[in-house]
Amino acid sequence: MSESKYDCLKIENQLCFPLYACSKEIIRRYKPMLDELDLTYTQYIAMMVMWDRRRVNVKELGACLYLDSGTLTPLLKKLESKGYITRHRSERDERNLLEEITDAGMALREQALTVPQRMGECVKLEPEEAIQLYRLLYKVLGNFNAADQ
Repeated sequence: MSESKYDCLKIENQLCFPLYACSKEIIRRYKPMLDELDLTYTQYIAMMVMWDRRRVNVKELGACLYLDSGTLTPLLKKLESKGYITRHRSERDERNLLEEITDAGMALREQALTVPQRMGECVKLEPEEAIQLYRLLYKVLGNFNAADQ
């Protein structure tokens, strides 16, 4: 049997592997910066949504971050214990849990301002390359979302 039949199984022919390895490495590079903020990477991306939207329900937050409620619930409880968000039921619909950023959570945004630039220095892509990669990755995510519907 021809070995070329199995070429599709070689790690160097897999798109998933460099995505996985890059993701792992990027999160590793974020760690010292986020340690300064006392945030994990997942807490950081949740805070980015909170800084932008100020108030969001858990379902919307999960959709933004591609996280399920089982992952979000302990993360949000931790952010609440740190004083960065408050959690309460919607007055209009008791089933809806709302997350709202606090003044302390907004103040943390100032401390986080240097993180994107510092990460950009680690990644070392030209701005056009970063934009192209961003668009391609979101295209892949969009394709997954379309296939799931």
